[in-house]
Formats: sequence, C-alpha cells, structure tokens
Amino acid sequence: MTQLHDLASRGFASDNYSGIHPEILDAIVRANGAHQVAYGEDLYTARLQEVFASHFGDGIEAFPVFNGTGANVIGLQSMLPRWGAVVATSTAHIHTDEGGAPERVGGFKLLPVATPDGKLTPELIDQEAWGWGDEHRAQPLVASITQTTELGTAYTVDEVAAIADHVHARGMTLHMDGARISNAAASLGVPLRAFTRDAGVDVLSFGGTKNGLMLGECVLVLNPGSSEGLTYLRKLNMQLSSKMRFISAQFIALLEGDLWLRNASHANAMAARLRSALEDAIAAGTITGLSFSQPTQSNAIFAVLPPGVADRLRESFRFYDWNPATGEVRWMCGFDTTEEDIDAFVAAVIRELGA
Repeated sequence: MTQLHDLASRGFASDNYSGIHPEILDAIVRANGAHQVAYGEDLYTARLQEVFASHFGDGIEAFPVFNGTGANVIGLQSMLPRWGAVVATSTAHIHTDEGGAPERVGGFKLLPVATPDGKLTPELIDQEAWGWGDEHRAQPLVASITQTTELGTAYTVDEVAAIADHVHARGMTLHMDGARISNAAASLGVPLRAFTRDAGVDVLSFGGTKNGLMLGECVLVLNPGSSEGLTYLRKLNMQLSSKMRFISAQFIALLEGDLWLRNASHANAMAARLRSALEDAIAAGTITGLSFSQPTQSNAIFAVLPPGVADRLRESFRFYDWNPATGEVRWMCGFDTTEEDIDAFVAAVIRELGA
C-alpha cells in the first residue's frame, strides 16, 4: 500500500487525530496468529478482566466495545428502564456529539442542564431531578458526568463523591463518561479508582482511543447492582466484536504497566506548555486579542480569538471552533504532540496577534 498522508502534518483539533502508540501496535501483533475463540471467550479478554480489577478492585465486569458512543449508549441502557431519563450537562458528549444515539438508539430521555464549566453539581442535578411518580415525566434515574469534561475541566475526588452521595440518596445511579479518564487521573495525581469506584460511580465508560489505542472502549460495571443485561445489550447495539482479542490486547498493553499514565501525562504537559507560552506572550505584550475561556486542567485549551484569526491559523494547523459566535476555539494535545509542535504553533499565533 502507498502511504497517502504527510508524516509532517500536525494539528490541535483532537486527540483522535493521532496514530496508534507503538506499544499498542506491538500488542496487536503479539495477539495475532493461531486461533482464539471469538466474541470474547479468548485468553486476552479473560486477562483484561484481571487487569481492570488491578485498577478498580475485585467484583467488577469489563465489556469491550468498538467506540465511545456505543459504550455510553449500552452502559446507560443497562442502568435504566424504558421510562428512565438521564441528567447531564448541556455540553455533554451524549447530548451534543453522538448524533442523537442515546435517545434514538438507547431509547432514554436526556435532561440537559447548563453549566459554566462543563461540570454538574448536586444543585444543578436537582434542576432536572424531580417528578418521580409523575406518569407524564420521564423518570430521572441516572446522572451522567464526564471526566475530564468536554470543556477540559476535571472533577475532584470530593466533587464526584458529593454527586454520587446526592444521586444515590434520591434513588438514582451515577454514570461516568471517561473518554479522557486517564488525563483526569494524570491531572489529579490519584489512582483511577479514587474518583470512580471509591467515589461512588456505578458504571464507567473507559476510554482508550484518545490515549493511544487504534479503536476500542470498555464499559465497566463498578457496582453490579446498578446494571443488568449488558451481555445482551452489547450484541443488540452492534458493539460485540467477533475478534475481541484485538481490542482486549490493546487495553492490556495500555493498563498492565504505566503506558496509560505516560501517554496522558505527556498530553497534559503539552497543553500546559502551550498555555504557559501564550500567557507569557500576553504578559510580555507580545500578543494582544487572545484570552482563555476555561482553566487548562487536562489536555484541552479553550481560547477566544479575534475575528478571522482562527481561519488563518487553520491554514497550517487544524483545530475546531467551539463557539463561532464568540470566537471560542478548542486546542487539543495528544500522546504524540511534541515540544516542537507547540513551539511552531505558538510562533504562528504570535505572527497573527503580534502587538
């Protein structure tokens, strides 16, 4: 096959743009050859259960799936009756970026709440957590939070625990979309289970694609009493891989050692480098017209640019508008972002915004 893409092409649009980490590629190769039973009855998927238990404790179950939307849909389906509803932020991926799949495929109602920083609180949850027993209202039975959030912010351990206690007291359960869960752990400096199982999260979508995998996410049932039917829902929703060993092998390589943390820590460090360099340029008066709209707590930077600047920068570096009306943009760093990438982008911003 002829290589079609430019190996020098770099950007800040998404941590999904990166390739596959070499250690993950090696794991796929090592899992190849000979025959293994299909549909998850293989040695690698069995080993994956042990690897996840080493991070989250005994008694959990891991269900590998193809992608994050699938993980969220079937995870939430398993937590809800047909009349159930999910309280989430208005910026949540399940609300804004999954093509309506949670409601159309999952068959449950979303109850979005506006937040300033992408984070739910007990008080915000209560804006939609009401009406139990009212036959005219979809019943709010799950709260879903994202770690790190779609705005790049991270819930602390105490914040997650407060939400879990709050929803459990109301007879609800707590779901976490962990597409960037490794970035959150790296940012907080705590083990994965500290802000998940130990804090009261019931079901977790564990992300891998944004942290070096070719494809694959996992639904983790951390509280067995909160979920049922995942064995059937995974197949029903077309998320059951026949050659599951190749998804499981990737997660084993990611989580058996510290690759998950190395990758996420590097991505976070590159985002911090980018923000720091731009803040220094603002403080020195080198650039004007740039401001930041959210704290940088992971591998995402949210900034506001003057009109026209984003389009000119995108001639060399791909990234997305977050709110075109205000000029807000999002810059993402990944496991393969280099210091040279950051320095080149900073130089481009200085050329555009030089005082």
